Amino acid sequence: MNTNLKNIVHNVDVCVIGGGIGGMFTAISSARQGAKVLLMHDRPVLGGNASSEIRMWISGAGTRVRDLQETGIMEELQLENMYRNPKRNYSTWDALLYEMVRFEPNIELLLNCTCNDAVVENNVIKSVTGFQLTTYINHTVNAKIFVDSSGDSILAPLTGAMFAVGREAKTTYNEEFGLETADKHTMGMSILLQCRETDNKVSYKPPKWAYNFPDDESMKNKPHNIYAINTNFYWIELGGLQNSIDDTEEIRDELLKIAFGVWDHIKNHGDHGADNWELEWVGFLPGKRESRRYIGDYVLTQNDVENCTNFKDVVAYGGWQIDNHLPGGFYMDAKGGKHLQKRRLSEPYGIPLRCLYSKNIDNLMFAGRNISASHVAFSSTRVMGTIGVIGQAVGVASAVAVKYNLTPREVCSSCIKEIQNLLLQDDCFIPGLKREPSALTKKATLKADYGDPSALINGLDRRIWGNDNGYFGKTNKAITYTFDSPTYVNGIRLVFDSDLDREYTFGNPDGLHTSSVLFFPKSYNNTTFGFPKCLIKKYVIEVSYDGTTFEKFIEVTDNHQRFIKHNLSKTVMAVRLIPLSTYHSEDKTEDYGSSTAHIFNFELF
Repeated sequence: MNTNLKNIVHNVDVCVIGGGIGGMFTAISSARQGAKVLLMHDRPVLGGNASSEIRMWISGAGTRVRDLQETGIMEELQLENMYRNPKRNYSTWDALLYEMVRFEPNIELLLNCTCNDAVVENNVIKSVTGFQLTTYINHTVNAKIFVDSSGDSILAPLTGAMFAVGREAKTTYNEEFGLETADKHTMGMSILLQCRETDNKVSYKPPKWAYNFPDDESMKNKPHNIYAINTNFYWIELGGLQNSIDDTEEIRDELLKIAFGVWDHIKNHGDHGADNWELEWVGFLPGKRESRRYIGDYVLTQNDVENCTNFKDVVAYGGWQIDNHLPGGFYMDAKGGKHLQKRRLSEPYGIPLRCLYSKNIDNLMFAGRNISASHVAFSSTRVMGTIGVIGQAVGVASAVAVKYNLTPREVCSSCIKEIQNLLLQDDCFIPGLKREPSALTKKATLKADYGDPSALINGLDRRIWGNDNGYFGKTNKAITYTFDSPTYVNGIRLVFDSDLDREYTFGNPDGLHTSSVLFFPKSYNNTTFGFPKCLIKKYVIEVSYDGTTFEKFIEVTDNHQRFIKHNLSKTVMAVRLIPLSTYHSEDKTEDYGSSTAHIFNFELF
């Protein structure tokens, strides 16, 4: 390290390297559990592949399998984006991601800071150092737990942590999609385009260095319908046959030649209905799919993904299809989908904590497209919806490890139930597990002025496997907990229906599952992408000190979140929740368009 540069030393509990979705959620969840966290990110904006620099929208289990939309911090982010950013504007999106981290208590954020050194003693990371380009300052971070969410797993070469690159042979993990002979090839990286239809004809002259694609055959028959709002030219992809880290700059140059050539083809070669379309943005930072994958105490395999292996230390889940982009990328013909290896999944699979910490570095964890998985299993776990729930799990596990002064391996062995319960309490879904209602909730008597409220405490806060698991109430009708004697209540937990399948969301139906949009047909220019109609917008919580008369504790008039916790800190005889209405008819709730109060959880803690 150059000692002529200023160096700032930070002492924290958890240091997270990389501010993509996985790193963000790791930092946020660890901080919310009380850990002091530093997040070091080498870009000026957060979000990684989801940021404005790359613009890949967040996909996950819920995109492919009903009822599996990721909740917890992921649904918090998606709802906030739908509420505040209905046009899917990238400046608003970047600001929202920044806000979630920068203003979260217990997080120190270092942007434009590249991790480039680490000190390791006896298989324990003591510190890491990053160089901040905007200030020319070195930042050294001492921490108890280090989490690598850098995508390319920068702490692997810096610490000697075990990792894998490439595709395994069938014999390695007995995988159907394994190779006869292993190789070092990976999935490639892509750059995306953003385009918009205008009211007038727009000409296009490509740069001289762009490739020329006069017909579909020269583009290897890749799909390019610009009128599909979720068009994604994922197939502008290269790098799988090269080193996806060392050769990134060279690969980027080739991708740019292809991208501008593809737009030239759409505009100037054949009838694509693109006369009025203009090229609005081209990504100059490739979105990577695969590079180094860490080796943990367990390696997730194709068999685990397809057979839904039951892990005792399950902390996250996936459900995206096996989606293996073959290394040839753009230069493979797309006829018959031969450039991809896909298989749909019908059920969610669990991801164990043992896949999320290093096998040989005692205090190293990981959350991103670098977890301990085979190449084939990784082709499913790599999507950002899954990475998000992995990040939230790693954040909670790291905070619990700090709390008890344990290594990740030790906390997995001795505290897995506590970690799982904390995740369930924070609105995370874990296959095979149910949230246990609090002891305080069990102590009270639960009644509703309308209907049967028992589903509110069944431990499942979503529709799943054919069961609704929710309570259907009416406006201005109370749901009440009553105690036999004055009882101290610390807080209140609520989970409302936010339409995880996005079936009843007003706005453009083609854009409901996307957090962003790349192609804007003119017909969509003035379209917003909706908000869940069924979410409760207005409610009141009242308390009773004598069991007879109630007084207002809090009234919420503009709720736009599914999962809410309120601190109460009062000794009471009763607590009640009332979904409110501003309509004259008593069967109308004050929500975003629905007439029913659908609630998954209301309990006390």
